[in-house]
Amino acid sequence: MTRNDPFGFDISAASDKKRRTKGKRGMSGAFETSSRGCDHKGCTEAGQYRAPKSPDTLDDYFWFCREHVREYNLKWNFFQGTTEEEFEKFIDKDRVWGRETKPFGKKGDEDRAWQRLGIDDPMELLGANATLNPGRVAGRKLPPTERRALDILEAKDSWTKTEIRKQYKGLVKDLHPDMNGGDRSDEERLQEVVWAWDQIKDSRNFKD
Repeated sequence: MTRNDPFGFDISAASDKKRRTKGKRGMSGAFETSSRGCDHKGCTEAGQYRAPKSPDTLDDYFWFCREHVREYNLKWNFFQGTTEEEFEKFIDKDRVWGRETKPFGKKGDEDRAWQRLGIDDPMELLGANATLNPGRVAGRKLPPTERRALDILEAKDSWTKTEIRKQYKGLVKDLHPDMNGGDRSDEERLQEVVWAWDQIKDSRNFKD
């Protein structure tokens, strides 16, 4: 989907990936004033880049120079040996920073019933166009959050949840650092994709 937002910007993940400079990998965690030496055997360069020692001890680090942290990141795979089900559970848990959250407020049963039908204001039913084109799929009424979620996922409003979920999984695997040699430049876009799927998976506006 090449749909633009109201301000004229293409917010799709594919478009963002094309705009990024190819062949360069961003490095995070650099400390220019570090006095540590590189932990790579035989290296005498300064250790300005930290890297976790293992997926089970993410708060314990090796310290490498730029060359050796790049080499370490290319070999790193957080999800090695992880099943697809475990991978999906990790993504859902990571969305709330590993902690369950509670909503600030709850809507009434009537409000939730209208929302399931894609209606924010019940008074819209009294309009002159309320009963025109019943059952129309293309361009159907959707809440703004779900419409934006479809744009981010590059999905169509006529797709089923199964089709959208397949698109979501493909984007996650494409954007996740561990699937890109440790490149974390797509983390912000990855969070948008995870947010977008969260809007769709709990919606009643799409068939399973």
